[in-house]
Amino acid sequence: MTSKKPLVIVTRKLPDIIETRMMELFNVRLNLDDHAFTAAEMIEAVKEADVLVPTVTDRLDARILALSGPNLKLIANYGAGVDHIDLASARQRTITVTNTPGVLTEDTADMTLALLLAVPRRLIEGERLLRSGDWAGWSPTGLRGSRIWGKRLGIIGMGRIGQAVARRAKAFGLSIHYHNRHRIAADVEEELEATYWESLDQMLARMDIISVNCPHTPATYHLLSARRLKLMQQHAFIINTSRGEVIDENALIRMLVAGELAGAGLDVFENEPAVNPKLLEMPNVVALPHMGSATTEGRNDMGEKVLINIKTFTDGHNPPDRVLEDWV
Repeated sequence: MTSKKPLVIVTRKLPDIIETRMMELFNVRLNLDDHAFTAAEMIEAVKEADVLVPTVTDRLDARILALSGPNLKLIANYGAGVDHIDLASARQRTITVTNTPGVLTEDTADMTLALLLAVPRRLIEGERLLRSGDWAGWSPTGLRGSRIWGKRLGIIGMGRIGQAVARRAKAFGLSIHYHNRHRIAADVEEELEATYWESLDQMLARMDIISVNCPHTPATYHLLSARRLKLMQQHAFIINTSRGEVIDENALIRMLVAGELAGAGLDVFENEPAVNPKLLEMPNVVALPHMGSATTEGRNDMGEKVLINIKTFTDGHNPPDRVLEDWV
């Protein structure tokens, strides 16, 4: 790139402290009203920008990237997941893609544990009852939930977030099990007292709670298919703070309606921001608006990583959080 400040186009409103620093470093076009870009706006952005800063709400598919201008050389994603970016198309056009790994680990793990506690113990049902004014007082049989101490937790995806979930869950007395593309290091497995399952099917059939913590890639789309969901026990709960596309949502709904699963805690949805209304009607489903990383600290840390990636790249160096060829 030239010595002049690169044009950085940001697709959503970022924390003020991050936008201010961006303005100091680069020639920046901000999205001050935080509207979601239309397809036309996204096409204009990829044609003009030297650097694009998208978020999970944007879809940078092959059609969009085929229209990118010659100056677009970096997509500095604000977020860890990059399933909304066609990585193959970006590589073909020699566009580097970066993300923001690591900084969301603890926040997402906290949210996973919050859902893991809320669903079996029927916390949201209790809160709604209290607010409704219909609570008649304590009862020996009122709002009985399920104890989590001593239960088996199966974690799908034992990366940073999966391991952070395991550490928290172990402290709550859960037995840790996991399925992953590769077995984790022996010392970490020993620390977590975790049991590895090479077969996802076998693990699903034996767990009391399943936590989805793997990224959405072509290989994990509907990883929890209708067939696999049917393997789960009737008393089991499922928690998803990863990506909605990992679960066949329609199949999940059918099983919840039929009483073939005990409940679900969902922070993500297959067609978000659209949410199937049936999920919102079920008392044994806790549904949150994709807020797993929604802490002030986490969102600022994400922005700092974006700044570092852009500055390093525009200075002619390899950015630290480049998404590598084997991400998927």
